[in-house]
Amino acid sequence: MPEPPYYAVLFTSRRRAEPGGGYGATADRMEELAAQQPGFLGVESARGADGLGITVSYWATLEDVRAWGRNAEHLLAQKFGREKWYQWFALRICRVERATEFTHVDEA
Repeated sequence: MPEPPYYAVLFTSRRRAEPGGGYGATADRMEELAAQQPGFLGVESARGADGLGITVSYWATLEDVRAWGRNAEHLLAQKFGREKWYQWFALRICRVERATEFTHVDEA
């Protein structure tokens, strides 16, 4: 990651009990497609057994975030998410002002 500032897009969601076909393939495709977009810096994602998930994507500028939100293939995935995959979701966009990391010496 570059030195801050940059932007983090937090997508928190709860999948439906039966999210419907195509979810996994589309999630993989969105990560692949995002990585090709100008300003993309990285992504982290986790999902619990209860269906609650958090994906954080990182972007160089707010305009890069907006452009990703307007990507045609991404818009289609958003439509499917509302129609068949998610029970609930929230989107938050944050400016990262400071970032620190730690790696244990024995596991570096």
